[in-house]
Amino acid sequence: MTISRLLARPMLASTFVVGAVSALRNAEAHAKKAAPITEKLTPLAERAVPQAPIPSEPVTLVRINAAVQIGAALTLATGRAPRLSATVLAASLVPTTAAGHRFWEEEDPAQRTNQKIHFFKNVSMLGGLMLAAVDTEGKPGVAWRARRAARDARREARHLAGTARREARLVAAQVS
Repeated sequence: MTISRLLARPMLASTFVVGAVSALRNAEAHAKKAAPITEKLTPLAERAVPQAPIPSEPVTLVRINAAVQIGAALTLATGRAPRLSATVLAASLVPTTAAGHRFWEEEDPAQRTNQKIHFFKNVSMLGGLMLAAVDTEGKPGVAWRARRAARDARREARHLAGTARREARLVAAQVS
C-alpha cells in the first residue's frame, strides 16, 4: 500500500466515525431531521425487498445508519475491503446528506449558507468515496481483465481453428 493510501483512507473515514458517534449520541435529534426522508424511502425499500423486515422508525434507522457508517469507516481506515467500504459509505452518505442538509428549506440566510456548505462538503466526500470505491491500487480492474480474457480467448480460438485446418489438410492429403 502506498503512503498516500495509508494516510488518505483514515482521513476520509474519520468524518464518518465522528458523525456516526454524534448520531448515536443524539439519535432523537437526528431522527427529527431524518423523518421526511425515511417517510419517503421506507415504502420504496419495502417494495424493493418485500420479505425483509424493514424498520420504519426514524430513530432506529438513524442508529442503523450510524452503525453501518462506523463499521464501514473503520474497515476503510484500516484498508480492509476498502472498495466495498467506500461503496457502503457512499450509499449511506446520500440519505444522510438529503436528511441533514436541506439548505433549500432554510429561511434564515446564515443557516442556509451553513447548510449549503455542509451539503457540498458531503458532495465532495461522495466524490472521494467514489474514487476510493474504484481504486484498484495499481492492479488491473475487473473490466480490464475481462477485456484481456476475451482478447486471449479470440486469439486462442483463431490458433485452434488454424491448427484444425492444417490437420484437416494433412488428413485429406493422406487419404488422397
